[in-house]
Amino acid sequence: MGIPLIGMNFFLDTAETAQWEYWLTKGLFYGVTTNPTLLERAQLPCTLEQLKELAQRAFQLGAQEIHLQTWGTEVQDLVRRGQAIAAIDARVVVKVPITLVGTEAATQLLRQNIRVTLTGVYAVHQALIAAALHADFAAPYLGRMTDLGQNGRQQIALMQQGLKGINSSTKLLVASLRSIDDITQLATQGLDTFTLSPTIAKQLFQVDATQKAAQAFEQAAKG
Repeated sequence: MGIPLIGMNFFLDTAETAQWEYWLTKGLFYGVTTNPTLLERAQLPCTLEQLKELAQRAFQLGAQEIHLQTWGTEVQDLVRRGQAIAAIDARVVVKVPITLVGTEAATQLLRQNIRVTLTGVYAVHQALIAAALHADFAAPYLGRMTDLGQNGRQQIALMQQGLKGINSSTKLLVASLRSIDDITQLATQGLDTFTLSPTIAKQLFQVDATQKAAQAFEQAAKG
C-alpha cells in the first residue's frame, strides 16, 4: 500500500508541467496532485492517455508520487478508469470523490490493493468515512470550507484528532490552501501533508528579512 510518509510532505497542486519543471527541481515537493479542474485550467484533456503522459513527466522531474483523479457518474466507470490510472505506475495514487458512488468505487479499488485518496472532503465525519475504508489519504479543501462559512482550520484539526484517536493509518492531505499561515497553524495540530498551488509555493520564500540578509551576505563576500 505504499511507504508511509514521515515528517512534513509537500505536494504541488497543478497540472501545468511548466510549474512542475520549475518547482520539482527544488527538492521541496514529494509529489504532485491533479484533478479534472486543474487539467481544464492547464488546457489539457481529461483522458487516460493524457494522465499517463503527465505521470511519466512528473516522475522524470523527480516526483515520488502523483495523485490522478478518476471520473464518471457510475461506480463501474470510476472503478474502470481508476484501475487504468493505477496501472500507469506503482507511484500513482487514485483520487476518488467522497460521494456515495465514489465511496463504493473506492472500496472496490482498495480491495484490489490500489492506493486511494478520497477527495472533496468538507466535513469531519467524511474523514471518518475515509478511515473506515482504510483509504490512504483524505483530502479536505481548507479554503473552500472557509468560503462556506466554516472554520476550516478548526474542522481539519478535529479531523486530525479523530484519526489520531482511532489510530487510523489514513492521512489528511490538506488542499485549497490560501496562505502560508494555513500550513503553520495546522502543523501545530499535527498536520504534516499539504498540497500547494504554485502561488502558495512562492509565498514560502517571500520573507523580506531573509532576502535582505542574503543580499548582505553577497555584498560582504564581494568585499
